[in-house]
Amino acid sequence: MERRRIFRALAAAAALTPFVAKAARAQDKTQDMAKAKKVHKLVLHVGANSEESMKTALNNAKNAHEVFTERGDEIVIEIVANSSGLHMLRDDTSPVKAEIQSLRKLDPKVVFSACNNTKMGMEKKEGKTIPIISEAVVVPAGVVRLVELEEQGYAYMRP
Repeated sequence: MERRRIFRALAAAAALTPFVAKAARAQDKTQDMAKAKKVHKLVLHVGANSEESMKTALNNAKNAHEVFTERGDEIVIEIVANSSGLHMLRDDTSPVKAEIQSLRKLDPKVVFSACNNTKMGMEKKEGKTIPIISEAVVVPAGVVRLVELEEQGYAYMRP
């Protein structure tokens, strides 16, 4: 009798083993997802020819990178310059080229976007080609780029 009861208990446990294993795998997956890095998205808008605003944007990017990295999260950062803020990314007039290079060393993935509408307007007004720093990419319109990034879930800041 005792053997039969033990045999039944073992058979019942064996029948439950696949369900127990599946539940354990699901719990492990849930824990792994909780440990996964969160990805934050930040766009900084520089629209004024102000060295202070430019440096604030770069410091905001640096601080966000450092804090989220310390937390074990990721941060994706883009700085968009348009209007007179394009001077930030002009190779001939930028007062913050060294700071841009420093930020790029800290986070090589930071994107710098220069508004082509502004660039063309400056070229027409100044009668010369406007050189853009090598770290930047030229986008068709700064305002359109800002809208696109916000639609992708980026947090918008204008220092």
